[in-house]
Amino acid sequence: MKTTRNYAGIPEEFAQLEKAKVVLIPIPYDGTSTWGKGADKGPDAFLEASENMELYDIETETEVYKQGIYLAPPIKEDSSPEAMVKAVYSTTKDYIKRNKFVTLFGGEHSVSIGSIRAFNECFDDLTVLHIDAHADLRESYDGTPYNHACAVYEASQTTNLVQVGIRSMDSIETTIMDKEKTFFAHEMVNDEYWMDKVIDLLTDQVFITFDLDALDPSIMPSTGTPEPGGLFYYETLDFLKRVFEEKNVVGFDIVELCPNPQEKSSDFLAAKLYYKMLSYKFEEEAVEDDYDNTYIAGNGSGNTIKKFNDNDEE
Repeated sequence: MKTTRNYAGIPEEFAQLEKAKVVLIPIPYDGTSTWGKGADKGPDAFLEASENMELYDIETETEVYKQGIYLAPPIKEDSSPEAMVKAVYSTTKDYIKRNKFVTLFGGEHSVSIGSIRAFNECFDDLTVLHIDAHADLRESYDGTPYNHACAVYEASQTTNLVQVGIRSMDSIETTIMDKEKTFFAHEMVNDEYWMDKVIDLLTDQVFITFDLDALDPSIMPSTGTPEPGGLFYYETLDFLKRVFEEKNVVGFDIVELCPNPQEKSSDFLAAKLYYKMLSYKFEEEAVEDDYDNTYIAGNGSGNTIKKFNDNDEE
């Protein structure tokens, strides 16, 4: 990855790990994608766009970067899908235990297996809010459970998984999916109350995994598997703002930006979306306030079945 001094070029005083409330982990990984390649270039394109973004958010009247955003070293493990997931898991959990609001930018969606696993071990009764065009519920694909097509299978077994924007899936996934907690795009378009229904299904603590192909390709063409009929920008922001206001979002990841050198708007949308989500998270928090991520040392297991627990000293 390109060396970026600080996230969005923010002043050094807001970019130091010790003082920052937010950690951003880039994961330039594209080891299992099956159609459009290039998600490994997503973090660089996202960071470059972020450097050219105004840092005052008009809607919230805030400059969230002043809460402190530490740009972590990228996770470059690519020896195998399983090794990548383990690296994401251990790095994510380490920063959670340091009392940081942990965010990640991929990379393909398989990186979320590791991030979800870490959050689920650290927070009780976790909801994974999965915003995506694809169900990603295969137990295994192309010979591995650590494939982008399996991104939330583990979450479906170990967390309260709620899926939003789904419009592409294999029939086998219908046997795994909880249709009471799945919001299909073709139904959402005719349901003015879909946001209320989603929020009613969320537990108090929420991790958001946001695949950019959830957005309509007219506004987000640069993704590996674009699907027609997606979400638009302001309805997405309206929904996210409500989730942040009504629930405790404990972290999030954004994945599947496949940059196109001839089309920079997707990179910039991803950069703005990330910054908006941070702005919603910290809108009511003063810069001088301490951040408490609600992780309790020794809590350990969350909802997660024991085989996913590590042997860390808490």
